[in-house]
Amino acid sequence: MFTPLHPESPSLETGDKGKIKIKPSRRPRHLVRVPLQKTFVTGRGVTGFTIVYKNKNSAARLGKIITAHGEIDTPCFMPVGTQGTVKALSPEELKDCGAQIILSNAYHLFLRPGMEVIKKAGGLHNFISWPGPILTDSGGYQVFSLALLRKVSDEGVQFQSHIDGMKHFLLPEDVIRIQKELDSDIIMPLDECVHYPCSKDYATVAMKRTLDWAKRSKVVTSHQSPVTSQNRQLLFGIVQGATYEDLRKECAERLVEIGVDGYAIGGVSVGEPKNLRYNIVNFSLGFLPQDKPRYLMGLGMPQDIIEAVELGVDMFDCVIPTRYGRNGTAFTSEGKLTIRNAPYTEDFNPLDAKCSCYTCQSFSRAYLRHLFNTDEILGLRLVSLHNVHFYLELMRKIREAIRQDKFIEFKKRFLSNYSNADFRKSNAD
Repeated sequence: MFTPLHPESPSLETGDKGKIKIKPSRRPRHLVRVPLQKTFVTGRGVTGFTIVYKNKNSAARLGKIITAHGEIDTPCFMPVGTQGTVKALSPEELKDCGAQIILSNAYHLFLRPGMEVIKKAGGLHNFISWPGPILTDSGGYQVFSLALLRKVSDEGVQFQSHIDGMKHFLLPEDVIRIQKELDSDIIMPLDECVHYPCSKDYATVAMKRTLDWAKRSKVVTSHQSPVTSQNRQLLFGIVQGATYEDLRKECAERLVEIGVDGYAIGGVSVGEPKNLRYNIVNFSLGFLPQDKPRYLMGLGMPQDIIEAVELGVDMFDCVIPTRYGRNGTAFTSEGKLTIRNAPYTEDFNPLDAKCSCYTCQSFSRAYLRHLFNTDEILGLRLVSLHNVHFYLELMRKIREAIRQDKFIEFKKRFLSNYSNADFRKSNAD
């Protein structure tokens, strides 16, 4: 049987006759200690986005996003905690690395552990013990890439869980209500992401559907939140349109008409050539307002982030730092380094001599290689920790370079040094 979520119902818990009700979420206001549970502070001021400084030599800019759970300096990178955890790392380690915001996924959390568990914990922040801002992705991409036997209509999406095969039907309104129950700070509407290559007819249908779902999502946030900026969840819109400029233009312009708190560029890094990707990103940015944050979804190589910052992108997320870390690849100031490789057997240098993270200050390449080759869990934790630190430190350096009007020089210097550490090591040996 299907699990429908009804927009007219007031709660996400099962009530009489098996119907699912949506109760207004109660947001924790004060830091208090209760048995086995923490309630994190909210109510830190007016939510929104402010441009702090514009670089004189590029479109790069400094900004600040204020949310109910804290402030975020932009440009920023959001470590990805899809299922409520950034893989292999604790919240305390993330804070030590300088993370100001993390990303979770509404699709995964809806399926496991389910909304009832998270509601009883007092929201997602309490459940995962992360006190800072959280952005939740709607899970639209996961529905289209993971779910079985999915069926998409203008009304919503019908799919089978990739976990247990159970059938579900979600309206875009349901997806927003789920994120309201999660109590995340930045919420994303359901969208339809197409792969590359994609026919224009299909891309048009998906783009128009994405716009309709964004409009319906805006209605839900308007109805359930007072039209004030205090403690308000921020709703972003998603620009789709595949690689067709006219579709991207229409989508961006109509999202501006709908009026959202920020704009994401979706449907990139889905198989298209890199030069086409940059062209689409740059083109789409030209139709987005300057006074709102711009979020490039899922793009995550260091050199790609720097290129996008120069174009005026403010926010990034990607699983790459931890996914690569779990497989023994480290990002360094000289490029990627695969620690399993034989040249590091007796290399007693840190992963990156310029890095101040716990891994680099404490362990050698030789030891890390030993950990991976003996399948010790500590190895993947240490390299993941280093990679997340590297990304967040890169963003800090980018912000400082923008502040000093030296971003172009920083970009040239970084890219000239950032080649391939494995190649350099092989040549040195």
